[in-house]
Amino acid sequence: MARKDLPDREKGKINKHTLKHLVGIYRFMYPYRSHFFAGMFFLFFSSTVVLAFPFLTGKLVDAATGNASELLPNINTIALVLMCVLVIQAVFSFLRVYFFSRVSERSMADIRRSLYEKLMHLPMRFFDSQRTGELMSRITADIALLQDTFSVTLAEFFRQFCVLLIGLGILFWHTPKLTFFMLGVIPVLVISGLLFGKHIRKMSKQTQDELAKANVVVEETLQSISMVKAYTNEAYEVNRYHTSLQRVVITALRTARYRGAFVSFIILALFGGIVVVLWYGARLVASGEITIGDLTSFVIYTMFIGGSIGGLGDIYGQLQRAVGASERVREILEMEDELAHAPTTAVTPRFKGDISYKNVTFRYPTREDVLVLNNLSFHIKAGEKVALVGHSGAGKSTIVQLLLRFYEPQSGQIIVDNQPITNYNLTDYRSNIGIVPQEVILFGGTIRENIAYGKPHASQEEIIEAARKANAWNFIQSFPEGLDTVVGERGVKLSGGQRQRIAIARAILKNPAILVLDEATSSLDAESEYLVQEALETLMKDRTTLIIAHRLATIKKVDRIYVIDKGQIIEQGTHEELLNDNSGTYSNLIRLQMLEA
Repeated sequence: MARKDLPDREKGKINKHTLKHLVGIYRFMYPYRSHFFAGMFFLFFSSTVVLAFPFLTGKLVDAATGNASELLPNINTIALVLMCVLVIQAVFSFLRVYFFSRVSERSMADIRRSLYEKLMHLPMRFFDSQRTGELMSRITADIALLQDTFSVTLAEFFRQFCVLLIGLGILFWHTPKLTFFMLGVIPVLVISGLLFGKHIRKMSKQTQDELAKANVVVEETLQSISMVKAYTNEAYEVNRYHTSLQRVVITALRTARYRGAFVSFIILALFGGIVVVLWYGARLVASGEITIGDLTSFVIYTMFIGGSIGGLGDIYGQLQRAVGASERVREILEMEDELAHAPTTAVTPRFKGDISYKNVTFRYPTREDVLVLNNLSFHIKAGEKVALVGHSGAGKSTIVQLLLRFYEPQSGQIIVDNQPITNYNLTDYRSNIGIVPQEVILFGGTIRENIAYGKPHASQEEIIEAARKANAWNFIQSFPEGLDTVVGERGVKLSGGQRQRIAIARAILKNPAILVLDEATSSLDAESEYLVQEALETLMKDRTTLIIAHRLATIKKVDRIYVIDKGQIIEQGTHEELLNDNSGTYSNLIRLQMLEA
């Protein structure tokens, strides 16, 4: 359904430039143009055939009063023709809806697929500045709004426009005097009603805004209920909500007064206008200039035309919302994705795993005032296991994100196997890197699907073997559904250690040349930590491994440790070498962790 309560910022101004955005969406309808034109054909004829109904109704009245025409000589003939018109109208309307639905459903599915595909390939800097809810709104509410526009609004606009023009043409041809009189009275009343209604909608929006503010108070209070009770501010929060509700009531009552005046205006002015037109029509009937049937036809045609004028006003508002939605959708579709400048020809071979950072400097696009990495350089030989150690915010995770090409450094280069990483095909490049994060991300499907995410077309035997190596097969077998056990949203049905081992099995199945471990045992109990650590040792075998270390006891066996501070390497060496430097940062971190333990 179209969102009729969208705030002004969600609407778009209708002009030549913004209409291009809306028309640009029509390219998704091009593959279904035959169905679209068929729908337009039946729309046109369903809109014109229905206009025969007022004419035939008037003839029916004339026949009943003894003024039947030669073409339609009696009541029975006219009634039969009326029924034929209604049947034709029903058939044409069905075909119109059917063809437009085929076009809208398929084209909107194409837009959703294109938008989702674009989102999947946009760089990380885009997601840093966007809320997930906003992106969900683009792919759901905005597309639904466009769907309503293509399947209903534009068709309705064309239908109302046809009824308005053809209906006025018939009236001018059939009853010119009465038509000129009507055009001097009714449009003024309709336009006044539209302006009055616009003011009412504006005031209704103010009421909704005040109610939204009151709801914010409730949301904030319930989310922080423990803090409210701890500070004994229940009475304060109740009073704050009461004050917000009072503003809602005051605004709503002011709106109600205007709404009451609007209803009175409609009853008095609009029906008064109809009475005036009927009065003048009755005079023309009395003078013999028109028949009673002509007056009846005129009244029904006027109702059709009045409905079209009112409908066009509502359609304009819907088009405003559609223009706003099309602008937001096209804004994403036209963004440059991370594959835009990536080489696509040469296939990247499996890496040996030699990594070099050369004078890398980096700032996040959303925090350009903060220098995260400062002229950083280091080298990891193929097959080595290296740990990154440092305080939070030192730049450890950023080093990994640059390796994965989530971002590009402002200066310097990252070299893998003697080639700048920008020379590789991005998809092939990332397929050589596996990661086991600290906060494991599982999808809401089955264990099988989560493990196979590392290799979507893996066989049953490959999945089971990966689970064995990750020390996960025993607990998987203990579940009644085994591999088909549903893990729940983000894996909530599994323990922390079980989630970690599923993530390790996923990485084993991927079989990457370069492995990134973001301290995978930091929040586990002793038994789970032992099983996970054993699985990690299996995973790290014969791979270049980069470990982000939070618990320093887990990195004693690595080949080299880099201590990071303010985006620079301030110490490097083995665990024993750095521990022996009593004045060093690493040995100080070890002492602090021992004190915490």
